[in-house]
Amino acid sequence: MRTIQYSEIVTTVTALCLKAAYNVPPDVVEALKKAVVKEGSTPAKSILTQCIDNAALASRQETPVCQDTGFAVFFVELGTDVRIEGGLLIDAIAEGTARGYETGYLRTSIVVDPLYVRKNTDDNTPPVVHISLVAGDSLRITLAPKGAGSENASAFRMFKPSEGEREVVDFIVETVVQAGGNPCPPVIVGVGIGGTFEKAALLAKEALIRPLGSRNRDARYAQLEDTILHRINASGVGPQGLGGNTTALAVHVETFPCHIASLPVAVNINCHAARHAAVDL
Repeated sequence: MRTIQYSEIVTTVTALCLKAAYNVPPDVVEALKKAVVKEGSTPAKSILTQCIDNAALASRQETPVCQDTGFAVFFVELGTDVRIEGGLLIDAIAEGTARGYETGYLRTSIVVDPLYVRKNTDDNTPPVVHISLVAGDSLRITLAPKGAGSENASAFRMFKPSEGEREVVDFIVETVVQAGGNPCPPVIVGVGIGGTFEKAALLAKEALIRPLGSRNRDARYAQLEDTILHRINASGVGPQGLGGNTTALAVHVETFPCHIASLPVAVNINCHAARHAAVDL
């Protein structure tokens, strides 16, 4: 059994909030650079270049890539041989989030009540924390700050089992195209197929932190990713919704077995910054 101190998690999460806010992941920057070369529209090339320049400036000056520093969403892989000493893991993550957003002067965007009392909590808590148990004595924490512009473009549909690939692809493409410039394209599109209502949505969000360029291990779904990406980029929405052939940098599909009477499909979109950062303790 390995013991990790509560205070160590707080300190780690504090630093993780700053890292995620200041740094566009290298795979995303590389995808933007490749998109500049392939893009046929001169205005779209200019926008993509500005995205790259903005990422470099934010990292160099340690300032947020975007003014919307997002809802703090954590994916935690907790080893079964790990013991947290000094408090609860979820409390440590929340405290680290509050400290990180205060330390970095990051915008706090969370309201205490969604419908009636939309008063800011003033420290960007509570975070959303998804915890998975894994074998061993490791602890991996991934933070994916989620801005409202991209999150608001999410969609879910429960298809009939008799419907198939064509209907699913049409739904995903229509979701991205209808969002237009609101999620700040070029976007990364996460798709969850299968499971239940909430599982499909979680799959879609988890898909967003997959490395760009990675493909679904199932050849059928890898081909589906390519098909959807081609359709989206042929739509003409383009960077920031101003035209071009780079509406999305990638489409990532994740799946899970589902009930014989169901076919749930969820779409979650990330903006061009696609912020996320991870640490192993």
